[in-house]
Amino acid sequence: MIFEVNGGKHLKGDIIPQGAKNEALQVICAVLLTSEKVTIGNIPDIIDILKLIDLLRDLGVKVEKTAHEEYTFQADAVNVDFIISPEFKKKGGNLRGSVMLVGPMLARFGKAYMPKPGGDKIGRRRVDTHFLGFEKLGAQFIYDTENELFKVEGKNMRGSYMLLDEASVTGTANIVMAAVLAEGITTIYNAACEPYLQQLCNMLNRMGAKISGVGSNLLTIEGVKNLKGTNHRLLPDMIEIGSFIGLAAVTQSDITIKNVSYPSLGIIPEMFTRLGIKMNLKGDDLHIPAQEHYEIDTFIDGSILTISDAPWPGFTPDLISIALVTATQARGNVLIHQKMFESRLFFVDKLIDMGAQIILSDPHRAVVMGLDRRTQLRAIQMASPDIRAGVSLLIAALSAKGKSVIFNINQIDRGYQHIDTRLNALGAEIIRK
Repeated sequence: MIFEVNGGKHLKGDIIPQGAKNEALQVICAVLLTSEKVTIGNIPDIIDILKLIDLLRDLGVKVEKTAHEEYTFQADAVNVDFIISPEFKKKGGNLRGSVMLVGPMLARFGKAYMPKPGGDKIGRRRVDTHFLGFEKLGAQFIYDTENELFKVEGKNMRGSYMLLDEASVTGTANIVMAAVLAEGITTIYNAACEPYLQQLCNMLNRMGAKISGVGSNLLTIEGVKNLKGTNHRLLPDMIEIGSFIGLAAVTQSDITIKNVSYPSLGIIPEMFTRLGIKMNLKGDDLHIPAQEHYEIDTFIDGSILTISDAPWPGFTPDLISIALVTATQARGNVLIHQKMFESRLFFVDKLIDMGAQIILSDPHRAVVMGLDRRTQLRAIQMASPDIRAGVSLLIAALSAKGKSVIFNINQIDRGYQHIDTRLNALGAEIIRK
């Protein structure tokens, strides 16, 4: 599948962000912690989420689509043996989010197997934090190097103090889900505290868990014997919201992003403001007016601005690619520092081919010298290497003169639902073939 993009158009109108992909991967796996029904709303219609739901069906979870973007799940007859089947290895290995099944399976059934996870090719994405945490709870971990299979077993897990080696969001979520049914008190220091993790903890508390410290980097969990069902609604996807902010700026578009849950966006609006982008909050809608020019801020001593990723409440690494492409048409210079993944900036060669002025200093750092619209980007043919870089290239194509072709768009579809249809409704011209 490809996108043909006729660029250079100014978009206008309202757009509703999808439900948060990264939150969905966590809370959907949490349904395995109870035999009662769990209803989850605002689930995005994207490939990774649909694959995860399909995997739950294979495990024996009863899944019913009850409304638009709403599903009920009931894990009252889970086929635990499916986790050692070749089919599970194949499907789980193609889905990075399958790692989130381990904590719930371990907590409720005492064992979990997981194939080496797939996902974006953006550099090393280790899962040590997950399994070190499980071991602290008393589980035994084995890595089968021949079959590239993670195995973890723990029948009588007990609470423990742990200091995480990194503030991993998925690692924290997995350990929390394993700990809620462990006997005694678990204390997790250096825990991730981003909004999606808070959403998971609040959902688990409604199910009967006892988690305190939600929103901080110190979580205390008092284990309970079982959990009940609940209703839950996903937050809007902050990464998609940030993507639309960047899109509006680069294409000189007038876009209103509806129902953004502004308090959950953290530093994201401020970071785009430092790139010179104006925005107005109207209720819970974020209006991005069309700007002929936007100017990158500097540090107070006049030195070049650096935008880097950091654990929440720092700037999310998933928007580094978007910030980079946004800067290409700004006035001024910025250093983009992607600390977490060493392959995530390798898409900039495509932007350079389009006429952007970027120096890739090393795998983690790129200097962007904004064109200030003195020249328009050129249309080219390119391939999407991962979800976020794919959307960054789509944004560049939408601002470029002429027809661009983007290959490997399944990467974009993994994280953005019906992105072509939704942007075409604003005046874009994206043809899916």
